Amino acid sequence: MSADRMALLGYPSVSAPLDLADLRRYAIARSLFAPVGLAAALDRLGFVQADPIRAPARAQDLVLRHRVVDYRAGDLDRAYPSLDVEEDAFINYGFVARRHYRSMHPRRVHPAFAQARRRRALAMLDFIRERGEAHPRDIEARFAHGAVTNAWGGSSNATTHLLDAMHYRGLLRVARRDAGIRVYAVRPALPETPASPASRLDAIADAVVAEYAPLTAAGLSLVVRRLRYGAPQLATGIDAALARAKRRLAHAHVDGAHWYWPPDESPRAIAGTLQTAVRLLAPFDPIVWDRARFERFFGWAYRFEAYTPAAKRKLGYYALPLLHGDAIIGWANVSGDDRRFAVERGYVDGAAPRGASFKRALDDELSRMRSFLALRP
Repeated sequence: MSADRMALLGYPSVSAPLDLADLRRYAIARSLFAPVGLAAALDRLGFVQADPIRAPARAQDLVLRHRVVDYRAGDLDRAYPSLDVEEDAFINYGFVARRHYRSMHPRRVHPAFAQARRRRALAMLDFIRERGEAHPRDIEARFAHGAVTNAWGGSSNATTHLLDAMHYRGLLRVARRDAGIRVYAVRPALPETPASPASRLDAIADAVVAEYAPLTAAGLSLVVRRLRYGAPQLATGIDAALARAKRRLAHAHVDGAHWYWPPDESPRAIAGTLQTAVRLLAPFDPIVWDRARFERFFGWAYRFEAYTPAAKRKLGYYALPLLHGDAIIGWANVSGDDRRFAVERGYVDGAAPRGASFKRALDDELSRMRSFLALRP
């Protein structure tokens, strides 16, 4: 599309042609901002995807360690009660800034609870309300609802299953975690918001763009449509919200695709702030999350293989992509405790880059990983 036609249609203009390398460096530099405090990092990110696997730490901790000063595994759990975030569904499950949480609630879910299940939920609500907060084991000891078949065909604790459903519907919130287990409280009533459904959708669409930009047209459609998970009651407006986002965002045609990013950002200027450190990224890091973009940017296909049979894995159980400057050149599987710290590495080209500078940068990253895991030297 010509610049004149873009201007006539109301698109923000781009002063000079961008190439894929510009967008790659922009994506890395804007996401790996200079480390700040935990509250400030969560506010800037808006959302951090959670995953329970610890290999060597949970995904949310692995994401935050690059963006928070002196971050240690578990700091998010320890600070959570005092932070302006909620554990909740967004485009995935994770930790979402409360301003976005309020845009998604009250969450209306269909179908509604059947009568018998509704009675059990109300009884559990009364029990949790009386206690202020409650651990699932105490709720199970009181109600012992038995087992149910889960979405994967296995057996799940029925009380846990109902707690998850109540949490998703906004009846409960996560008050804190106890040894990694969610402890629940009854969610207080949220203040009424005068915002229209369209403006609420626009706000959370901008939030996902701010986290994952730059996005191709396909990537933008993917993240905006995934808002059905966090705000199912707004799903009928998502197509219109996607169309508005495309008009509102800055964009350019690069490398055969249309790309979108926040209109107040200059990709080339931000790309110029890129650091050349070595970093091990989480499988759900914003730089890694969009697998199609990852392959376009870095020239190879990353796969998350924790749920792949061991004999079929190519990268490993929990491979962490290895970023060097503006290239992801390989991966590493990290495990360790105070007795043993193990790093198994693989490289796209078959071998590590030559030279002492890369070795020093990698050693620095592994030292940071040990500190993050609170391992003794």
